[in-house]
Amino acid sequence: MPAETTTSFAMPAELSGKDLERRRSLRRMRGVATSLLVIAALVFVLTRDANGWLAYVNATSEAAMVGAIADWFAVTALFRHPLRIPIPHTAIIPRRKESLGESLQDFVVDNFLQPEVVRERLMAVGVADHAASWLLEPGHAERLVHAGSRIAAHGLDRISDDDVEALVRDVMVPKLSAEPMGPAVGQMIAEIVRDGAHTGLVDLVTEELHRWLVSNRAEVAQIVEQRAPWWTPQWVDDRVAARLHLEAVRWVAEIRDDPEHRARAAFDHWLGQLARDLQDDPATRERADRLKERVLNQPQVVATAVSLWTSLKGALTEALVEDGLLRRRAVEEVEALGRRLQTDARLAARVDDLAADVASYAVERHGDELATVISATVARWDGVETAQRIELHVGRDLQFIRINGTVVGGLAGLVIHTLSHLG
Repeated sequence: MPAETTTSFAMPAELSGKDLERRRSLRRMRGVATSLLVIAALVFVLTRDANGWLAYVNATSEAAMVGAIADWFAVTALFRHPLRIPIPHTAIIPRRKESLGESLQDFVVDNFLQPEVVRERLMAVGVADHAASWLLEPGHAERLVHAGSRIAAHGLDRISDDDVEALVRDVMVPKLSAEPMGPAVGQMIAEIVRDGAHTGLVDLVTEELHRWLVSNRAEVAQIVEQRAPWWTPQWVDDRVAARLHLEAVRWVAEIRDDPEHRARAAFDHWLGQLARDLQDDPATRERADRLKERVLNQPQVVATAVSLWTSLKGALTEALVEDGLLRRRAVEEVEALGRRLQTDARLAARVDDLAADVASYAVERHGDELATVISATVARWDGVETAQRIELHVGRDLQFIRINGTVVGGLAGLVIHTLSHLG
């Protein structure tokens, strides 16, 4: 009986909750369609050779039975051989699953993975609003920072010192050696002098120098005595050392306290001239390049770079792993970002637009590659498994074809029988 064949439905043992509900719904609809076929068959048998109005009932049931069987065959032939008989052009999905996967892939690319479609959908969704709501949920910012910190720490740990040494030695040092540094350094110095960005450094140096001179008078005296002629009396050396120390302290204090001091102006002038020479004077640029080469050729350069990286990596890893100031600050910034996304309409619009641009670009450039997951996944499936999966999702609706075939076939049989008697 067709009912026996269509009710057999084997699926992999592990099904999700939705798949179990789909299977139950499919079985219910399949039972309804099969029940109509059984009823039509029973009515046909009971009204066989009847006369009068029962003849019309018999003709209706006969046509309904034929329509039901025909549509059962059509639906079943999609997924398996009806009655397990290898009839040609049946079990279409198991035999043509690769082409079906490719067709489904093309359909998704042509109708869904289009830049304008993706962009319109993302703009309608409101990525910034959803992101803000999620970030401001209790615990979400901490969870995001925790996950990001672990990923960052793991990434840093994966970078070995040997890799950094190779990068510095084989890439950075040759690149710096090949590039003329004079113009770039000269331009940077000119920008620093023009903006006065070096003033803070000068203040710091003069402050520390003044503090050292005040605190180390004996050392200054000792330096003077070591460089004094042997024949000068001790009291002369002491007075000279004291005078030199006093004048040095006064001079450094004047430079520290007077932003317009001549020494500061002279230093600024020297920096400006150096910046111009580094950019325009070939001799100065050549000396700068020779100095650069001497520095880069020192073996200690690579070792120092690796040591600095090791220290930086250790500090960053420790700060990322431990629940310290860095992570707390990161959580605060993430929460602040969520609040800004809710209150700053311009920022939210920029985020929405950026998300739409990124998604549109990815779809436009790599949509075909992304969609290959469909055909690749279908290709890995067994033919029977493919048919079972598809039937699980669309089989319930296909049962309406059987139901409609039974009803329409019965009505057609009634009309034909009536017309034949009227004729």
